[in-house]
Amino acid sequence: MHFLAKRETNIKFTKMKKIFKTKLLALIFVSIMILSCSKEPGEGGNSSINGSIWVKNYNSTFTVLNNEYEGTDQYVYLIYGDGLSYSDRVKTNYEGVFEFKYLRPGKYTLYVYSKDSTLQSPSGQIPVIKEVEITDKHEELEVPEFVIFN
Repeated sequence: MHFLAKRETNIKFTKMKKIFKTKLLALIFVSIMILSCSKEPGEGGNSSINGSIWVKNYNSTFTVLNNEYEGTDQYVYLIYGDGLSYSDRVKTNYEGVFEFKYLRPGKYTLYVYSKDSTLQSPSGQIPVIKEVEITDKHEELEVPEFVIFN
């Protein structure tokens, strides 16, 4: 009798050991998958991109500069990573300043619309584009000033 009880205990222990190994391997696999996932550019971080817009107001043939001023109430568009269309947009404040907050590290494309000074665009508008990269958490990236025509 004693021999059978000992054998039964060994079988139970072996089964428990296999179950433990399986669960441990599953836990390690899930942990690796979670840790290896890199976050894409976009919302959910602690970084920001800011800048400003300056407007040069010309006559209709772009031969005479009438005046210049801060780009108040202008839309600024932001594309996350390799996106095809904008992911976010903001309007500039009364001083022509804008800010995109809570971004993760990654590559971003910003653009604003300007009148086409070459008078070639059928819509009369062209995008002015700037590409930037946030490389660190808590980064405050300042984009060089956008200059647009009106």
